[in-house]
Amino acid sequence: MNLDVPVIGILRGVDAAFFRGVMDVSFASGLQAIEITMNTEGALPMVSANISSVPYGKLLGMGTIRNLDEAKKAVDAGAMFLVTPNTDTKVIEYAKSNSVAIIAGALTPTEVYTAWSAGADMVKVFPCGAFGPRYISELLGPFDHIPLVAVGGVSLENIAEYFTAGVRAVAASTSLFGRKALMERNLDEIAQNVTNFIAHCPRERITPPGLPLT
Repeated sequence: MNLDVPVIGILRGVDAAFFRGVMDVSFASGLQAIEITMNTEGALPMVSANISSVPYGKLLGMGTIRNLDEAKKAVDAGAMFLVTPNTDTKVIEYAKSNSVAIIAGALTPTEVYTAWSAGADMVKVFPCGAFGPRYISELLGPFDHIPLVAVGGVSLENIAEYFTAGVRAVAASTSLFGRKALMERNLDEIAQNVTNFIAHCPRERITPPGLPLT
């Protein structure tokens, strides 16, 4: 999974009538990838209805894919990538067999290695907020070949630290789109928040020696 813009937007609980507007302004503001969480009401029809409107080079996927059944439903809906909160090798294998990119959730060293060995395109370290950027640095000691994504607690205040620690990408929700902007359905403010968040990403992503960017 190639992310030229190393930020994934997470939308959980978004209303179907509001989603299209959020998607359009976010992509126009430079965001490359958006995931709708499976436990959002109406998530599957939301993806099905909007997948054909995703601009070239942009990605619309589904997150909070917790098991194989949910993975199958997400793929059937047209999701361009899957994100899981947990390590489930059956889900990873299913995604790969259907040529769908997958970012698999993991926390411990064993889970990180298991997810990568099973074929995950990237490994989502979750919840990062409980451990911080130093934990990423520690994981990349033995696993410098594994592209990690920091999820949980990533904000404007610490995003630079996560990239310095070696993550290949980050994922965020309210700290990216803006909690107030989402609640008030203010698309102009959402666009501004997305632009500002992306601007805080390093122009050249920092990775440990021996880990090429793809």
